[in-house]
Amino acid sequence: MSGLGPITLGHYLSLGGILFALSVIGIFLNRRNLIVLLMAIELMLLAVNLNFIAFSHYLPLEADRMAGQVFVFFILTVAAAESAIGLAILVVLFRNRASINVQELDELKG
Repeated sequence: MSGLGPITLGHYLSLGGILFALSVIGIFLNRRNLIVLLMAIELMLLAVNLNFIAFSHYLPLEADRMAGQVFVFFILTVAAAESAIGLAILVVLFRNRASINVQELDELKG
């Protein structure tokens, strides 16, 4: 049997922090591919969701434990809408420009 002990709130928060840091690194290192940027944003939202669920699980019994899960529901709704709209914009840009390079998307510059 393993003697590692129980999984605590700190384990979940550490994993959420690592996922969040990886997504921030992904955004700053990759400024060319729009698909990778959208995936990094989704990873960031999932890291926040993991923290909300962990906090709602480890709250004391007298507190409102559903609050974190309600926040996760709204974040997932926003993330789904962001993915759908972002991918639709990506398809239109690819049809017009034949590229998804973020550096070439200067149409809104004044």
